[in-house]
Amino acid sequence: MSAADTLAALKSAAKSGSLSPAALANVSGWLVSGALPAEAMAALDDLVARGCWGELEDRFYKGIAFGTGGMRGRTVGRVSAAGELDASGRPVGAAVGSACLNDVNVLRAAIGLYRHVSAVHSSPRIVVAHDVRHFSRHFAELVASAWTRLGGEAHLFAGPRSTPQLSFTVRHLGAQAGVVITASHNPSHDNGFKCCLSDGGQVTPPADAAIVAEVGRLGPAEVADFMDKDLGGVLTVGSDAEEAYLARLVDAAVDPEALARHAPRVVYTNLHGTGDVMIEPALRRLGVDPLLVDEQREHDGAFPTVFSPNPESAAAFTLALRLASEKGADVILATDPDTDRVGAAVPLPEGGHRLLNGNEVAALLAEHRISALKDAGVLPAAGSPNAAVVKSLVTTPLVAAVCARHGVRCVETLVGFKWIARKLERWSRKLAEQAGPESPLLPLRRRAPLALRHSCQFLFGAEESYGYLADDAVRDKDANAAVLLLVEYAAVLRSRGRTLLDALDALHLSHGAHHEDRLDLAFEGAEGAAAIRRLVASWRSAPPATVDGSKVVCVTDYERDEVLDAEGERMPPEEFLVIDLADGRRVAVRASGTEPKAKFYVFTRAEVADADDLTAARERARKSALSLRAWLEADARRRAK
Repeated sequence: MSAADTLAALKSAAKSGSLSPAALANVSGWLVSGALPAEAMAALDDLVARGCWGELEDRFYKGIAFGTGGMRGRTVGRVSAAGELDASGRPVGAAVGSACLNDVNVLRAAIGLYRHVSAVHSSPRIVVAHDVRHFSRHFAELVASAWTRLGGEAHLFAGPRSTPQLSFTVRHLGAQAGVVITASHNPSHDNGFKCCLSDGGQVTPPADAAIVAEVGRLGPAEVADFMDKDLGGVLTVGSDAEEAYLARLVDAAVDPEALARHAPRVVYTNLHGTGDVMIEPALRRLGVDPLLVDEQREHDGAFPTVFSPNPESAAAFTLALRLASEKGADVILATDPDTDRVGAAVPLPEGGHRLLNGNEVAALLAEHRISALKDAGVLPAAGSPNAAVVKSLVTTPLVAAVCARHGVRCVETLVGFKWIARKLERWSRKLAEQAGPESPLLPLRRRAPLALRHSCQFLFGAEESYGYLADDAVRDKDANAAVLLLVEYAAVLRSRGRTLLDALDALHLSHGAHHEDRLDLAFEGAEGAAAIRRLVASWRSAPPATVDGSKVVCVTDYERDEVLDAEGERMPPEEFLVIDLADGRRVAVRASGTEPKAKFYVFTRAEVADADDLTAARERARKSALSLRAWLEADARRRAK
């Protein structure tokens, strides 16, 4: 079928209502651009010839959005075209479409990023990483090839590597940018393009808007010349840089002697992703020989043993828990494909296992990290106002309570790890200014006294969505290091005859039984987007006087109010509301930046009289959260109309 015939068939479908005007405009632009290789044209012809108008609508109804963190989208269609799958059904050609992640859109992102960076740096350096997903290596090579052909210097990892290792290596090699090809814990049909600048953290204002604008100026025609890869000038990330990250990981363990002497029995699964690359050797250097889930060790973008490679999902732990039961493991850990998130499970005294949620792990690791640094003499026993844990506003208040008891600050940021990274960069620059440019690069025990005197010593970072950070040499969620911290804490507790569940009990006895919940309301399509806007706007313009029977005592509007953080720095304006109730409960409301959802976060706490009251107190907090969640859902449905 010729391009003219294909275009005529598409116009006919649009005229009959089988294809929207937007989809027709996008697919027509791609057809005449000259950017589509023969296999993409063949796939498009096949979908048209078969009359797959619903699939074509899905692929072309919009352009893929490049947001502040990059882009994510389907790279495998719901309906596959000729040439997109091999005989075994495995994807071999990325889905053609303006709304999909494919060669054209990856190149648009890479070239847009290059234009932004090269406006300041001639021959800019980039580090490119990728996970195990379909086409990840191919897309990474496309990015590196385009970067060198544009006049830059590109360093590409030899194989799949994690997002936190990319962040570290950008800073280690003094690069001006970094890209990792990943869709994190999304289903196997997705992939993504995530970028950072020289600080290794996701891009924040004003650079984010500038990069988005550059990408938006590029269409298929502008990237056509870069479709053929040339890797002749691309450098491979060296073994010294790989070793530097591994050594930094191992150094995150404050008490390696306790870890080696009292090593817990650890079951670990990388869920077919990149976690095995660094976690396994790091644990073994520290004297821990993990029990590995063999069925999930192989790197495989189809993630054949799980419905979703998401460590927040109980189903992802099925094989790991079976192995843990057989071996009597003390802790069970799973990481997502790009190893920025970790989930944990622990055995119950009565049998079976319990999955810890992201807020519980955040509180446990905050307690462990601060206590371990004090025991090692890195942090004064009384704490310090110049030492801080950083968490997002929607992460459990229990972390702040732990910090207060230890005499260190808890600094809260907006949702998104990029804001935590921005704090770290600010403190690092201040340290460099006051104590010399090499001071931020010193090992922890030499760096900490300087940071406590001249800047702020970062202790730990956390988001409730299973993301944690132990070391400011990395500026993104780092599940590699979080695994080591959890294993170290389990070892320390084991040396005292205690467990992670015992430690959680102690926190609730000291600070009250905290319970958090989240309500996600999805609204699809253009009308759905309007419903989300109406919902959040109505909370801003007409907040309720009472919520679930409790009086509203304060509404903090981060879009309109001048809100200062713990350091007196104004938080960036964002469509985000926090509602405090007279009975001590709290609600946060926001529109998701990456999904068509309105999100409600619920925070409750129940006093604990004594150890005998702990179970009942947790149930009181849980029921209070469920009641509040139900009220919010009913109210939200009404407001969204």
